[in-house]
Amino acid sequence: MLETTIAAIRPADETAMAAARELHGRLTKPAGSLGALEDLSVRLAGLAGACPPPLPEPAAVAIFAGDHGVHAQGVSPWPQEVTAQMIGNFLAGGAVVNAFARQAGASVTVVDVGVATPLSAGPVPHPTVLDAAAPAPAVLDPAVPRLVVASVRRGTRDLAVTAALTRDEALAAVQTGIRIADELIDAGARILLTGDMGIGNTTPAAALIAAFTGVDALDATGRGTGVDDPTYAHKVGVVRAALARHAPDPTDPLGVLAAVGGLEHAALAGLILGAAARRTPVLLDGVIAVSAALAAAAFAPDAVGAMVAGHRSAEPGATVALRHLGLEPLVDLGLRLGEGTGALLALPVVTGAVRVLHEVATFDSAGVAEK
Repeated sequence: MLETTIAAIRPADETAMAAARELHGRLTKPAGSLGALEDLSVRLAGLAGACPPPLPEPAAVAIFAGDHGVHAQGVSPWPQEVTAQMIGNFLAGGAVVNAFARQAGASVTVVDVGVATPLSAGPVPHPTVLDAAAPAPAVLDPAVPRLVVASVRRGTRDLAVTAALTRDEALAAVQTGIRIADELIDAGARILLTGDMGIGNTTPAAALIAAFTGVDALDATGRGTGVDDPTYAHKVGVVRAALARHAPDPTDPLGVLAAVGGLEHAALAGLILGAAARRTPVLLDGVIAVSAALAAAAFAPDAVGAMVAGHRSAEPGATVALRHLGLEPLVDLGLRLGEGTGALLALPVVTGAVRVLHEVATFDSAGVAEK
């Protein structure tokens, strides 16, 4: 599945991009007056191979959830059980991501790709519980979050001690993300938004960012949920030691994910690859998403053409990763929550960029004189 997905990813359509630029030049506005929105709409035309590109609606948020063995190193003050408890909150509609998704009219799919705590033991309501091995057709219902059970294993191993995953486990998580992308697009989604949940997941994200970009662990590592100075220094040391122990090769993205990644990071990389193969845009959230995007780009460089950076996370590694990918974020609000919240706030900007090409009159059609 991974090989066929990568083979389906193609460069942007230059003809469609040229048509979008030409159309912008005829719309009733000064040339270039919409700034980055014009560049974004041209990129989306190139991805779709059409001008104007399809409106990015309906939108679907995919929240991949997993736990991390490195939590045992004391890199987060939050107990690991919070991952499963937050899944219950997502499915009950009570999290920030749910509020923002309702505002945007986006559906929410939660994917258990590696949660340590059995969900049956936690406060998890059951709106639509699916087994990814035999999924029912997805329904993009903004009012009803749904759960996909696709656990590869119950959390990763401790990357400070050994490889977090085997290559087969990392591959299984990547392929889960590809399947979810296909399922959501087949159900009618025209844009996918990345979400994540996993206590301790900023530590593997920092390791992934450092591995793929070559920066020092200090530059890739942030405070996550807000650790104090001693914990932060310890966290940087854990990331630096893990990179030295495993020496991950950035030209082997599956190996990097296996050595220092998380199951949700690998699945997000798969989601991005799956969307790129279907020429569907992916609106990236924060540091977890962009660390996964680095892996996706290492698998298939042209996958970057499907990526839209929703926001600039307050985590320093996010800026490092975005710079490496050549992506400019649409909003910068100092967010560091994750879940898909920043991507959802950026969604109206993406929709507006495309709607301009669909709905704004040209000078000729409106009878407006040009300069």
